[in-house]
Amino acid sequence: AAHGAGAAWSRLPAKERSALLRRWYELVIGSKDDLARIITAENGKPLKEAQGEVLYSASFLEWFAEEARRVYGDIIPASQKDRRILVLKQPVGVAAVITPWNFPSAMITRKVGAALAAGCTVVVKPAEDTPLSALALGELANQAGIPAGVYNVVPCSRQQAPAVGEVLCTDPLVAKISFTGSTATGKILLKLAAGTVKRVSMELGGHAPFIVFDSANVDRAVAGALASKYRNSGQTCVCTNRFLVQKGIHDKFVEKFAKAIERELHVGNGFDAKTTQGPLINEKAVEKVERHISDAVSQGASVVTGGKRHSLGKNFFEPTLLSNVTTKMLCTQEETFGPLAPVIKFETEEEAVAIANAANVGLAGYFYSQDPAQIWRVAEQLEVGMVGINEGIISSVESPFGGVKESGLGREGSKYGIDEYLEIKYVCFGGL
Repeated sequence: AAHGAGAAWSRLPAKERSALLRRWYELVIGSKDDLARIITAENGKPLKEAQGEVLYSASFLEWFAEEARRVYGDIIPASQKDRRILVLKQPVGVAAVITPWNFPSAMITRKVGAALAAGCTVVVKPAEDTPLSALALGELANQAGIPAGVYNVVPCSRQQAPAVGEVLCTDPLVAKISFTGSTATGKILLKLAAGTVKRVSMELGGHAPFIVFDSANVDRAVAGALASKYRNSGQTCVCTNRFLVQKGIHDKFVEKFAKAIERELHVGNGFDAKTTQGPLINEKAVEKVERHISDAVSQGASVVTGGKRHSLGKNFFEPTLLSNVTTKMLCTQEETFGPLAPVIKFETEEEAVAIANAANVGLAGYFYSQDPAQIWRVAEQLEVGMVGINEGIISSVESPFGGVKESGLGREGSKYGIDEYLEIKYVCFGGL
């Protein structure tokens, strides 16, 4: 269906594709509350946070509605007088989009908005845990007037996911794969896509460091730490996974961070207005948090607050803060993807940067400092694709999202995001 609709969609004037994306954006905004309730029902995210995701999701449709009209080519001065050199940008074709459960709406529009703006058609395989958000967006796309076959959704069970993923990565009708998920799964998809040399975009796992230097404003650092670590109960790829705090302010930071956790975070049902921390996605996620805490404590770490399953039971877990953490512990070597904040004490800037860069992934990194020279040094030295300086929340539609090392390939959002779905064609016009 996507292949069949591709020719007509790619030939549609950019102004008309833009208008359809704009209409889709308006319908998403108008359905904000319903879409948010679907997200909360699917993955437990607090309703207020889910509403924020819907607005973020819609913003990508608005942004790429505008970018659709800015796919510019070039005319290059030729070396011979009877020739002209033209550069065209054309859609790659059918794009297969594979998305995660933690942002079941925004991760779709960040990819699909760019693809449709470029003139591609898409086949979306949503996460097995959260198919309803993708289907709801499909219904709104239909209402917006986006033609049949342009936006397609293929939900599947957990058991069928590998087989469906393999088809999307190997079928010659698919020209592009865009995936957000774990590094391990991304590597499998890359191998499968290599057989037909598909274009790929990969937004994979992170292991974000959050460095607090002695010169930092501790109160602002605590506020940033709270936002960066516990958003969606720690289940985002840009959530901080390792806190590195300099010796001079370490004790003060840990004390204030613990008080902020106990004062401001409330575990509960996502539909409860006072809830800030919903459940983890499944039992496996809970077990990983428990394993990381158990390993750290067995090696000498101290539980400052939290540390166990919440009294609500099932997949609810207490927001946890650990001190006396070392780089030999699992929680500093693997991405936890849960509400666990391990704090490592360091002495020098060089030591902190070395610890931060020791990971084989590099998606996001954060640090707090009021020393201008240090800010420049550390921002340039951190081996990540995105840096937050004195800021714990960095995602925005205008900014290029993506990582380095084993955190992926390509960028999403921003003016660069649409390039992931375009091919460059050189045209030599001779005989003039």
